[in-house]
Amino acid sequence: MKVICDRGALLDAINLISGAVAARTPKVQLTCVKLTAAKTGNVGSLTLVATDAEISLRLHLAQVDVQQPGEALVPADKLRQIVSAEDSEPTLTLETENEIVHIRGQDAHFKVFGYQVADFPPVPDLAGVIAGADGTKAKAVFSQNAGALSGTVARTLFATARENSRYAINGVLMKRDGKKLEMVATDGRRLALCRSTLTGGSDKDAKTISCIVPTKALNMLQRLLGNPDEVVQVAVTDNQVFFGIGGGTGKTDAPRAVLSSTLVEGTFPPYEDVIPKDQDKKVTFDRDVLSSAVRRAALLTNEESRGVRMSFQAKKKHLELSSRAPEMGEAKVDIDLAGYEGDDIEIGFNPTFITDALKVISDPQVIMELKAPNKPGVVKSGGDFVYVVMPVNLQ
Repeated sequence: MKVICDRGALLDAINLISGAVAARTPKVQLTCVKLTAAKTGNVGSLTLVATDAEISLRLHLAQVDVQQPGEALVPADKLRQIVSAEDSEPTLTLETENEIVHIRGQDAHFKVFGYQVADFPPVPDLAGVIAGADGTKAKAVFSQNAGALSGTVARTLFATARENSRYAINGVLMKRDGKKLEMVATDGRRLALCRSTLTGGSDKDAKTISCIVPTKALNMLQRLLGNPDEVVQVAVTDNQVFFGIGGGTGKTDAPRAVLSSTLVEGTFPPYEDVIPKDQDKKVTFDRDVLSSAVRRAALLTNEESRGVRMSFQAKKKHLELSSRAPEMGEAKVDIDLAGYEGDDIEIGFNPTFITDALKVISDPQVIMELKAPNKPGVVKSGGDFVYVVMPVNLQ
């Protein structure tokens, strides 16, 4: 193999694919990146593949001059360090000699010991999964605009559990029903639900399907969704999910990136039952005003008194936010409400849970629905985002 690469493009690709490289493993091959240089006519491409046995990522790099097709398996950390260090070079040349990879700039030559490509585990390809070529055929295939998918993921991912023993809530439920895509996340104290309309998918493939996508895979997907106008093709099998980003639709050009992940096992909680239906108090906020008020009121809280008291006054359409922490002090912030329907109420919330939701809402106006001090609050934005948050007990 011999290929001349644009150094900046190669470094961007290595930084992305490093997220799929195993950090600690007895299998050294999982700490490597597989490089495949190919040439069709006068057009060359370099494909980078990495996997940690749960998540796999395949990236296609077009800014290359392939002088000799071939493959290599090279340690990811060393490749990243070398390409990053050669920051004065516009291009780098990668050449293989058996398992050795030579990386050359104008004034430097690095000789990196790699491994046999045959020892790298096979990574399923999106086109093969869609066609059922490898004996594993996708149960559902659909397409979504990258901007819409990124927004749906962002408005749910923040509410996932962190290292909870209930594995099913360590990911995001993805449910496709016809032209509707629904994603749901919860950590047991809050729940975020976001809906969107799919931009692609035929009627014959419009059956309902749901799966739980790991948090790590969705964090990586967000890094890959750079261009909001790209098309993302999603394929779901019995135990894996595939995201093909950019390129064609599986029938023409290959995607520029394919992310695959093992699905989370288990049953997601019955989230429809968690969303209250009988709230009798409706508050309309300016998103930025509320976010600023909650952040300021939270300045004098600590781990023991991690709550902000919210006192709604119906007649004045007014909200007073307050907090207090022993040996620290007290805070009080007053804001006017855009609208209020219902009786006065005092309720406490974890301020982080409120500001987390406000960060991912794009609408300037937000609605909060309440029932009682010991009942959950519901934050809504448009008709596609619902966020349920449990109150905290304030002394």
